[in-house]
Amino acid sequence: MSMKILISDSLSKQGVELLEKAGFTVVVKSKMPKDELFKEIKDADGLIVRSGTKVTEELIAVAEKLKVVGRPLNTRCR
Repeated sequence: MSMKILISDSLSKQGVELLEKAGFTVVVKSKMPKDELFKEIKDADGLIVRSGTKVTEELIAVAEKLKVVGRPLNTRCR
């Protein structure tokens, strides 16, 4: 069974493809209203956020299967 990763903020196409190639089921839905986010997170194993989604105690409480929350960083050597 594939693990569901919810991406609730913008992520590059390459980032999404990398997760899919690794065998994850990826759901990309940004700018969701709170009630929709709570519905989507219920069966997600992972959550990827940027600065738009606030991971609150209330959100964690409804995330019945959630194992990991990640926040990708954009780093560049200068």
